[in-house]
Amino acid sequence: MASRLNPYLQFGGDARQAMEFYQEVFGGELVLNTYGSFGQAEGGPQADMIMHGMLETPSGFTLMGADSPTGADSAPVFTYSVSLSGDDETELRGYWEKLSAGGQVSVPLDKQMWGDVFGMCTDRFGVPWMVNISEPRG
Repeated sequence: MASRLNPYLQFGGDARQAMEFYQEVFGGELVLNTYGSFGQAEGGPQADMIMHGMLETPSGFTLMGADSPTGADSAPVFTYSVSLSGDDETELRGYWEKLSAGGQVSVPLDKQMWGDVFGMCTDRFGVPWMVNISEPRG
């Protein structure tokens, strides 16, 4: 397997819901492993929290995520965005509609000065997304 770079998102207790949401958005196969399934936090409140989740999509995306082991208070704070880009307008607009639903749009998906269609939103789990639709190269 070739090396690859993919986002790994940290959640404060709602990783299962977030990863299931991303599976609804992108499709694909989702594998979720809990702390309890690895023998950690057995019987405790963290047993059902996600220790490692991985979504592999038909488009070749891999998105990983987990709950912070001690919950929301220890979830790290980062400045980041997850970026989706390409020239398949129908596919990317579909992702945008699902990701922005129930979230907050900071830049509406629209034609920009550089010629591409671009938008920014934060989904209902607090993850910031950028979507860039370029003209097909031909």
